[in-house]
Amino acid sequence: MPGKGQLSLWSMLTSGLEATIRSANPWWSGTPMVGLPVVHRWAYEPVRRALRSGLAPAVVLRGPRQVGKTTLLNQVIAALLEEGIPPPHILRVQFDDLPDLRRLSMPIIELCQWYADTILRKSFHAAAADGQPVFVFLDEVQNLADWAPQLKSLVDLNPIRALVTGSSALRIEAGRDSLAGRVTTIEMGPLSLREIAVFRGLGSLDAYLPENGLAPLRDKNVWLGLREHGIRHATVRHAAFEAFAARGAYPVSHAHPDEPWDRLADFLNETVVRRAIQHDLRLGPRGQKRDEHLLAEVFRLACRYVGQSPRQALFLEELRQALHANIGWQRVLAYLKFLDGTLLLRLVEPLELRLKKRRGPAKLCLCDHALRAAWLQEVIPLTPAGLDAHPHLHDLAGHVAESTAGYFFRSIIGLDVAHFPERGSEPEVDFVLTTGGQRIPVEVKYRNRIDHRDTIGLRAFIEKPHYYAPFGILVTLRDEPGTDDPRIVSLPLSSLLLLR
Repeated sequence: MPGKGQLSLWSMLTSGLEATIRSANPWWSGTPMVGLPVVHRWAYEPVRRALRSGLAPAVVLRGPRQVGKTTLLNQVIAALLEEGIPPPHILRVQFDDLPDLRRLSMPIIELCQWYADTILRKSFHAAAADGQPVFVFLDEVQNLADWAPQLKSLVDLNPIRALVTGSSALRIEAGRDSLAGRVTTIEMGPLSLREIAVFRGLGSLDAYLPENGLAPLRDKNVWLGLREHGIRHATVRHAAFEAFAARGAYPVSHAHPDEPWDRLADFLNETVVRRAIQHDLRLGPRGQKRDEHLLAEVFRLACRYVGQSPRQALFLEELRQALHANIGWQRVLAYLKFLDGTLLLRLVEPLELRLKKRRGPAKLCLCDHALRAAWLQEVIPLTPAGLDAHPHLHDLAGHVAESTAGYFFRSIIGLDVAHFPERGSEPEVDFVLTTGGQRIPVEVKYRNRIDHRDTIGLRAFIEKPHYYAPFGILVTLRDEPGTDDPRIVSLPLSSLLLLR
């Protein structure tokens, strides 16, 4: 029987919650896991390595909804069982499915105590002393307001290894700060171009940049090598990019390639966008409700101006017309940051340099152009053939391509990404990457013909010695080089996406 401190949890579990938890852990009763995909996402091995190494007792896997975090978690559990970890030594809790647990004062601590008493039938220390550590998997844990202090207490006092997943960067990052030294963080977004090739059975493509460090990016020859890497794998690359252009990068889109786009669009709207707006963002601190209609409208405008840096006045005017309300910029900016927190959107801030700290609007980069197509019901072609058939969409395609590149750069952990707005006589640059004190300007020119004027921003930035930018990157639509300037590496968007 439970101790006095466990009475509330025990009463909840005996009223049906225990059956739900047991059904989420079928291996306890000898039931095998079925229906898991055989294809693993890129984060699978890094997560397994981090759990096995024990360098940090907890691993945080964060990313937008529906990118495969729960699937990866289940695949890791299946691998542990195959390696011989005893089934009672693995606990999985999915907090999306167990809202009643959030009524407890310390649900993670109390549930783990129940698990140790009822399933493991020994303490975590005793299990470790027997040579079989306990693995705890907490899915969508950000739904608990104080998950981080509980996890900190759990890993500080017990020899366990934990994997935590979450769809809110704001809540996960806030918790991660209090877990300094105790967590390894891995961020997983929608499918990479390489993963789309595998999912669709088009072939295999290796990532060009190794996982360990960003120092190679400072070498122009690495970018030249990336261009050659894309040329060597042109057949698979083009096929994967066509699939990406047509259906985006969410796993569901490529797991069901024969599903009509209209049905996929409805699925993405309901399970990704509306779920984030209605579930992840609706409740603020201390239970304060956010305006769901304003969130949806801000997301719509972010989709409309994707890859751009819309002025405050433009944003506010459109919001006031749509909602018939006088809305202030600080509130809109807060909602944009909330959307950034869901990882559906990335805000790329202006580059701040000495004596040039005048702030400007952030550039809006969406995690997947398919969300824009679904939410606005507007499909923009991204392939050369598609744009040849619809030449009037070239400008919009350019904005979508810029958004794709921006989100891709922001997904590289440790890489500082900004944009360089026009400042006096200095032309704008789409992105500026900073690593190790060196800057790499990047310009996206997604059009059939590129001339000398299209590289003015890159050349102006490179020619300023105090910017520490010995070369620049020109991202293009086609494989043909966009410039003969030896200081500029030209490569198509599809080759850029093979970097990671």
